[in-house]
Amino acid sequence: MSTTTGETGHIRTDETARPPGPATPATSWWSRARLADLNRRGAVVIVWALMVLTFAAASPNLFLTRGTFQIIFGSHGELIFLGMALVCVFSVGEFDFSVASIMGLSGTATSVMYVTHGWPIAAAAVFGLALGVAAGALNAVIIVLLGVDPIITTLGMATALIGVALWISHLTSVNGLPFGFSDIATTQVGGLPLLFFYGVALVVVLTYVLFATPLGKHMTFVGANSEVARLAGVNVKRIRFGAFVFSGLLSGLGGMLMAANLGGFDPVSSTASLLPALAATFLGTAIIVPGRFNPVGTWVAVFFLYTGIVGLQIIGLSGWISDFFFGASLVLAVTVSTLLRRRVSAV
Repeated sequence: MSTTTGETGHIRTDETARPPGPATPATSWWSRARLADLNRRGAVVIVWALMVLTFAAASPNLFLTRGTFQIIFGSHGELIFLGMALVCVFSVGEFDFSVASIMGLSGTATSVMYVTHGWPIAAAAVFGLALGVAAGALNAVIIVLLGVDPIITTLGMATALIGVALWISHLTSVNGLPFGFSDIATTQVGGLPLLFFYGVALVVVLTYVLFATPLGKHMTFVGANSEVARLAGVNVKRIRFGAFVFSGLLSGLGGMLMAANLGGFDPVSSTASLLPALAATFLGTAIIVPGRFNPVGTWVAVFFLYTGIVGLQIIGLSGWISDFFFGASLVLAVTVSTLLRRRVSAV
């Protein structure tokens, strides 16, 4: 390595004169740091791959089939919509435990208006979506404008909305939606229903909004510290209000598409979707962007969870395993999310 004196009198090092050699300690540290960061961001994906290999080895004739693939990726598309609804609300520091009930009300209303009252299917679907938006707006009024605790509010709303769904359906499941309407969700493309691809499109759009637009940055700012965001000029109430309304819209859209997928709706069935949606949303904070609610992480987590459920059922653990797996996953996911958020805040 040679040195020369520049015009200012400072000594410059001629790096080009140094022959190539082994990496410096700083370079090695940087490589290790990048590898550790990659492992941290993709740990759940690695566990997912190991899970697939384990189930494939345990029961290859059942697990490694087209049917299993379709069950995992094509049978729970409504959870993507619920997960994205939760991401919107959690990103601004709020809670919403009514998303599954909003989905149930929208799906039930769509079915009832068409089958029982003879509305055109398009009008029935729009009515179902409007109820979802209205429920989200009601949450926003009570929580954002009146200052009521979001956990209590949305838990109460969840029970009330299921009651409304049972009332308008006369306590029965409603079936008989037209096949043409069902085609918007069930038409197969590459072995998967259109509902799966709607979920992918939603994840892409929401990821762009949250990570590449001023609105997304404001939502993150509000979620991190609403008071600091307010002092910085962000309209905190508008951001929080909009998050609840959009959550209601996505939940209602999920309910309408679920009704199309099933040809009708059972108002009670929607309550079973809340736990897996919560588990996937919190588990998603350990994927891609550790410590932050993010759409891609939630999308991966949904299929991670159902891979576990389907695999365990295939090897003979049925009945009780889904409740245990989702419950344990939610506790683990919340724990991991809390620890990651503390670590990110400490940096």
